[in-house]
Amino acid sequence: MAEVETSETILFFPSRLHEDHPRRETLRLSHLDADRNLEVPVRTVRFYAGRKDYNAAQQFDDITGALSVALSCYYPLAGALKRGRPDDRLAVHCQAGQGVPVVRASSRRTQAYFSDLLSSAVDSLAPGPEISEMLEHPLTLQVTFFTCGGYSLGMCVHHCLCDGAGATLFLSAVAEIARGASEMSTRPVWARDKLLGPRQLPRVEVDFSPFLRTKGRISDPYGGGTFAREYFHVSDEGLERLRAQMQGAPESPTFTSFEAVVAFIWRSRVRASEVVPDTKVKLVFSMDVRRLLRPCLPTGYWGNGCVPVYAQTTAGELSGRPQMETAELIRRSKRGVTAEYVQSFIDFQELHYADGITVGENSCGFTDWRHLDHSSVDFGTGGPTSVLPLSFKLLGCLDLCFLLPYPSVGGVKKGGFRALVSISADALPAFREEMKSLAET
Repeated sequence: MAEVETSETILFFPSRLHEDHPRRETLRLSHLDADRNLEVPVRTVRFYAGRKDYNAAQQFDDITGALSVALSCYYPLAGALKRGRPDDRLAVHCQAGQGVPVVRASSRRTQAYFSDLLSSAVDSLAPGPEISEMLEHPLTLQVTFFTCGGYSLGMCVHHCLCDGAGATLFLSAVAEIARGASEMSTRPVWARDKLLGPRQLPRVEVDFSPFLRTKGRISDPYGGGTFAREYFHVSDEGLERLRAQMQGAPESPTFTSFEAVVAFIWRSRVRASEVVPDTKVKLVFSMDVRRLLRPCLPTGYWGNGCVPVYAQTTAGELSGRPQMETAELIRRSKRGVTAEYVQSFIDFQELHYADGITVGENSCGFTDWRHLDHSSVDFGTGGPTSVLPLSFKLLGCLDLCFLLPYPSVGGVKKGGFRALVSISADALPAFREEMKSLAET
């Protein structure tokens, strides 16, 4: 018997038509949303402890009832994605009668059984529609109940509609209503093509050519490849030891945990993969620019608010030079992200979208989920004990690493954090050896 059994899929509609929601309209996406590398599903699962005085039926009704209310303002999530002319970009087509599918499921297992697995079992806790199906329903949810009384919320959303912060903002609104609020405290903001659109005369002041390729229409910028996935513990002691080693002289800069760990993992992956020394290798990570722009993006803006940031060197230089220099390379890349960088990236998308834009080979991707406001997604039984990403096609890379907080057990969080790494199976044994020093206490 399957680990997870689905009982039904129900379509939930906005509880009322919001005043901003005409009977029929087409909403344009921003040029950050329309990045071809974001034409992928983002699948996540959030685990909850549940409450003894709440049965499964009550919890399901609370979540789905709140979903219907929230969709009155977040109605584009119930829309359909269609390509427009002449550039073939996606847009959201909204009309009355559209809804969001919610799968109801159960498992004979306890929540603890799934919380650290990387298998088809945990993968079955979130919907997995084909990308073609997601054009009709860009958001699908799944609520799964466990024998221990806990439950999980699986989510599959088309990346062009939101990033991790945007998805959290939406789910926080649903959770706020589920806890009894009459309306959400933060009103969602669209206006995407106006807030993050190209200049009237697009111009690219930042040179992206070392990092991005434009060569003909590319239906799948990710290509093929088979990768293994594994969790790696990063202890507080291991992190501080690494940062101290990178600091060098007393007057040297102190690197952030992100700069230090990413520099270490990037080098370790390239070493373990035995990349030829003179091969160019790239690092790409996402950086939130919501507060960088002037004016800042509105608090309720829930579209993609991150830009990709790049660093490049050769495999030989990365493996042979002090890690402090790699951390400094990452720091310089971060500091190079200005308002002009963001606008140039948007204009680059405007000028080259039809060409097909990819990151290319030998690229490692990193995304940091440690500081997303996961605790705000509380449906009345407490915030999630754990949040896991299930997708590995992000940032134009398959060779991806998530930095994740540890699950909360009884309100107490374990020290350190986890790195969830996707890497070729052949390189995994050597990479494990490289990572041991970060786990030591």
